[in-house]
Amino acid sequence: MNESDAPIRVVVADDQTVVREGLVLLLGLLPGTEVVASAADGAEAVRLVAEHAPDVVLMDLRMPRMDGVEATRLITGNHPATGVVVLTTYSDDTSVIEALRAGARGYLTKDADAQEIARALADVRAGATSLGRAAQERLVAAAVAAEPPARPRETGLPDGLTAREGEVLALIADGRSNAEIARRLTIGESTVKTHINNLFAKTGVRDRAQAVRYAFRHGLAAAPGD
Repeated sequence: MNESDAPIRVVVADDQTVVREGLVLLLGLLPGTEVVASAADGAEAVRLVAEHAPDVVLMDLRMPRMDGVEATRLITGNHPATGVVVLTTYSDDTSVIEALRAGARGYLTKDADAQEIARALADVRAGATSLGRAAQERLVAAAVAAEPPARPRETGLPDGLTAREGEVLALIADGRSNAEIARRLTIGESTVKTHINNLFAKTGVRDRAQAVRYAFRHGLAAAPGD
């Protein structure tokens, strides 16, 4: 039997009992669809996917314990063969974009009819994306409303250093450790290391001693007492 001939195995996840049971009943009436389990929250959906390896999860977004976005992220990350179709009341920009970023390949609102749901399940099992009209409209509106990316600000620093990289370099020249720089700039030490790697690459210095000489040569060293 080809995959296209096999029933689409579905897990339904919705915290509202009436909605969940209604979806299970509806999907059971669709030809070529088999509901293998249903979940009342995202955490249960994640567990049931691991247990049943369905083709698709029909996922609500707003649920207790774990919401649909986090559940989608875990499912698509740990079970890439399982697709997620969001079925929710919400069609705002944030909900649509968060769900898609989490890995959902389908997005429908709960006014979708049985044919739309069946088509979305089939499309997603086949590896395609299926967005309902409301989701498409919100994505287009968000794209149109988005501001064009800002041009990088001219910092006046040599070798294309950013303002933050200039601050880090000045603190290196002042003899500060990575931990001290992190506290001074209220950032993490890993972020400090990233800035240091970037500024080393831009300026061509190989170690902190060379960075100190570079800072003094270009007038970037912090003033005494800072």
